[in-house]
Amino acid sequence: MADDTGARLAAVPEPTPSLEKADPENGTDGYLERRTLRRGSAGWLLLTGLGVAYVVSGDFSGWNIGLAQGGFGGLAIATVLMGAMYACLVYSLAELSAILPTAGGGYGFARRALGTWGGFLTGTAILIEYILAPAAIAIFIGDYVESLNLFGLTSGWPVYLACFVVFIGIHLWGVGEALSFSLIVTAIAVIALIVFAVGAFTQFDPANLDNIAVDTTAAGASSWLPLGILGIWAAFPFGMWFFLGVEGVPLAAEEAKDPVRSVPRALSISMGILVLLALVTFLASTGARGADAIKDAGNPLVVALEGDPDLSWLKTFVNYAGLAGLVASFFSLIYAGSRQLFALSRAGYLPRFLSLTSKRKAPYLGLLIPGAIGFALAAATGNGPRMLNMAVFGATISYALMALSHIVLRRREPGLERPYRTPGGIVTSTVAFVLALSALVATFLVDKDAAFIALAVYAVALAYFAFYSRHHLVASAPEEEFAALAEAEAELSRD
Repeated sequence: MADDTGARLAAVPEPTPSLEKADPENGTDGYLERRTLRRGSAGWLLLTGLGVAYVVSGDFSGWNIGLAQGGFGGLAIATVLMGAMYACLVYSLAELSAILPTAGGGYGFARRALGTWGGFLTGTAILIEYILAPAAIAIFIGDYVESLNLFGLTSGWPVYLACFVVFIGIHLWGVGEALSFSLIVTAIAVIALIVFAVGAFTQFDPANLDNIAVDTTAAGASSWLPLGILGIWAAFPFGMWFFLGVEGVPLAAEEAKDPVRSVPRALSISMGILVLLALVTFLASTGARGADAIKDAGNPLVVALEGDPDLSWLKTFVNYAGLAGLVASFFSLIYAGSRQLFALSRAGYLPRFLSLTSKRKAPYLGLLIPGAIGFALAAATGNGPRMLNMAVFGATISYALMALSHIVLRRREPGLERPYRTPGGIVTSTVAFVLALSALVATFLVDKDAAFIALAVYAVALAYFAFYSRHHLVASAPEEEFAALAEAEAELSRD
């Protein structure tokens, strides 16, 4: 029976005519050999550190703007809902990454479940997130450098350029070295958050939580919801900042040790750490100084400590630690963006030269070109919040499509081997899907201009795919072979 099945598989016609197989550029004559990553470079600990590193800068700044959108109650509810979305998404991705442990991450999952269009839509949305977020964080790093008066520098293009040059250089050195560096900086930032919380809780006063003036014209307004019920929805993007980026862990699967086990484990542990950090940071900051005092602050943790002169030493410590947290997220997001770009390019969705790797197995053009774009955006605009909102727009689209991929694969391929299974099955991924769509709509409530700019970028990328790259895909890329196998099996089942 097995021999008969093998013969029938061999006899199945090419399932996707647009994929090129015989071209030397597309899978033979060393094509994939020139596009390989260093396997086995990261175990579960480094991957866990990577998951936390993606996000940790969000604990130091950004989330507090949600207080201005929804007050303490609105942001608290938004954070709980967005935390639930990320938890459901992470468990769904843990199953998908165990099925397909490649650098494609979300693109690879959606490619199998939703076809080439679904794969490109997902991968491009992820790229929008991971190219724009580092540009925004570079600006925030510049602000911290200026506030700390480091070397007499002010926030501007020289600081942004130094960030991209130094940290891309570490990535070019090698993935093992890069992830080890990320783990160290992330550990410093996490320890600092815990020390901050201990100090801030000594000043905690429940009356500070709901001291924002109430907008009596807003529907459902109260001291806990000063901007009304709609404020909960408007706070969604800022509740996301406590978790934004953790979904990037599967992008390291191709360079991980035993990815089938280590990636799901790292996703689960990093999500648990982030939930704890979000809880203590949110409560300690607002309770120490008051929601109204920190709602517009660029450095909310520092402002939260200003009420007690005895904590001046802690303010200085948190300032430096905030810089470490920003560096950790900046560094890891560059990594994630380069791997998503590498996978899309290797498979032909984007220009194939972008996936070439160096002697140290680093996708050097996948690092340098997004870095150049990010630097140009940072230097030209200096508008970090807008770029973060655009990144959130791309993120929410990718979340919805990845959750949908889990649902489709569970229903269409129930017999697919799943070394790890999502608790709750499609109920879990359905919750992630619905909440992701809700968060997508919320981006238009916060900054509709940013959302429409991101939508325009998305449209240009889709035009490139529609008119060119979908006709020149690389059949031998791992994600494409995985999808082609499913199509071949479906063809057999119809015979």
